[in-house]
Amino acid sequence: MSQIPKHISKLITDNQGINLDIGCGESKRKGCIGMDKLKLEGVDIVHDLEKYPYPLPDNCVKIVIASHILEHINPADSGFIKFMDEIWRVMKPQGEFMIAVPYAGSPGYWQDPTHLNPINETTFTYFDPLSYNKFYRFYRPKPWKIEKLYWDISGTLEALLSKRLIDKTYEK
Repeated sequence: MSQIPKHISKLITDNQGINLDIGCGESKRKGCIGMDKLKLEGVDIVHDLEKYPYPLPDNCVKIVIASHILEHINPADSGFIKFMDEIWRVMKPQGEFMIAVPYAGSPGYWQDPTHLNPINETTFTYFDPLSYNKFYRFYRPKPWKIEKLYWDISGTLEALLSKRLIDKTYEK
């Protein structure tokens, strides 16, 4: 497991929380801590996003940015659900998860042979216990709230999710 650099540990210990850019590569966003499985310029935490747990404590992240990385998470054996649950674990209550992916079935999705997790406008309803279609009850992952969702079937899907607290009424 990766070590957390001291400057990141201090932010976490001071309870300020961090902004985390996952799968950032060499394009880490300003004001963020970058986490990627490759040791590249700008990557602060070298860690594979599909290996759990992440080298971060519970409730330490204010914002997670995931730009064109979720479509690379292997959904086999509930892999995408495990990934979403791990992001939920490190996220502060009401923390925000900002997502951009190629729309499932779009040319941008199919052009890359490493895309294996198609995401469309219904995917995140499986993670929101109060969504309109009640798909959450099938898997009962950690609860998220869909704050915003935009998509173009020939292009990109963007979503903003926030961490919901666990509530026993979701089980009904």
